[in-house]
Amino acid sequence: MVRIGIHGAAGRMGKNLIEASQLEQGVSLTTVVERAKHESVGKDAGVLAGLDNLGLQVAANLSDLVQNFDVLIDFTQPESSLAALEICRSSGRAMVIGTTGFAASQKEVIKKAAQEIPIVLSPNMSVGVNLCLNLLDLAARVLGEEVDIEIIEAHHRSKVDAPSGTAVRMGEIVASALGRDLETCAVYGRQGYTGTRPRSSIGFSTIRGGDIVGDHTVLFAGMGERLEITHRASSRMTFAVGALRAAQWLASRPAGLYDMQDVLGLKH
Repeated sequence: MVRIGIHGAAGRMGKNLIEASQLEQGVSLTTVVERAKHESVGKDAGVLAGLDNLGLQVAANLSDLVQNFDVLIDFTQPESSLAALEICRSSGRAMVIGTTGFAASQKEVIKKAAQEIPIVLSPNMSVGVNLCLNLLDLAARVLGEEVDIEIIEAHHRSKVDAPSGTAVRMGEIVASALGRDLETCAVYGRQGYTGTRPRSSIGFSTIRGGDIVGDHTVLFAGMGERLEITHRASSRMTFAVGALRAAQWLASRPAGLYDMQDVLGLKH
């Protein structure tokens, strides 16, 4: 039985993780944490998630609880995730990170910590999305330089980073398959007189509105035909279940930086 801790328990994903942990075999929810002075601190975790009382209170100090969990799952903000990471690193606890929006320097901090503890870092824990990544690699290699590639993503109005971490990862997969550098070929939105579209560019379009959980489409547009690979999430539970699957997988792994492709055995 893998003992699970949840960091950011009062967030959308935190509540879904609490619920999913009660349905998933092989895990035991032992720790739930929110930032100090948050209104959820002291409340029962089950009640917070709209469930029956679980007899487990939301705590405010992660460092006091490191002996209570084997793997910490974090879907918060970059700065908060890195603070939790330092606590896990210093105490030898594994960590699943679903937070997005990390700067390059912050990703380096995670890579360095992975030399000491096992970490799964993934912008999207969905099994379907990670299967899509493999399909995108195949499509890019087959279609090659004969198509224009555009990535369209949509999320709820409260999402603070754009484009989504999943969209960026999709772009990285496609660019790698084509031997391109995403940092130099990405185009984030267009306005005004843009001129003819360079075939080598990879375009990103971002939609924010309502309660959209997460839609991603990669468009391969050629002359006379186009291929679209789309994933739509209708519930955050798919991400929560994937994160718990990652936590169970990670519990028996040595130090290192992993992603959901590793967890699902999808790497070539």
